[in-house]
Amino acid sequence: MRNIGDTMPLTTDPTEPPAAWVAVNTHPHKEHFALENLARQEFRTYCPMIRRRVRHARRSMDVLRPMFPGYVFAAVGMDRTEWRPLLSTFGVRSVLRCGDNVSIVPEGFIHALQAREIDGAIARPEQVFHIGQVVTMASGPFDGLVATIVGMDTRDRVTVLLDLLNRPVKVQVPTTGVIERR
Repeated sequence: MRNIGDTMPLTTDPTEPPAAWVAVNTHPHKEHFALENLARQEFRTYCPMIRRRVRHARRSMDVLRPMFPGYVFAAVGMDRTEWRPLLSTFGVRSVLRCGDNVSIVPEGFIHALQAREIDGAIARPEQVFHIGQVVTMASGPFDGLVATIVGMDTRDRVTVLLDLLNRPVKVQVPTTGVIERR
């Protein structure tokens, strides 16, 4: 069985025009199925994966999940006629297009993702927040308020100190709920 992040090489003919990457929309939770069927048709594919911590039955474990759920990338010829077979592939819902033209994903984007891969998963960047940093709340009931980070934990959450009604209040929020203040 193929790994979801494995790639299948295209035939390398020097007279062939270079390949372009396109984003392929898959059916929900069918990225692996779409990758297998695209590989059978000899498309070069890529599905960046990240490690997620999931809890089930009081147990936590790290699992690999697609970085972009519902999407994989496929390399097609630059003449733009090779992408049509993608539409009839099992597991594929559609190809991202702008009108009748297929939307091309910059090759540098794919190479940047592949460069950040460690053991089949995209490595997370270093922590952008630190204790004592002043941030702006980006969502929820405190949207737009200024806060100071006073604590961090390993589950992508930060504890911030807000000034509400002239009193300091500690609130714990996900790191996605705060943005760096500039």
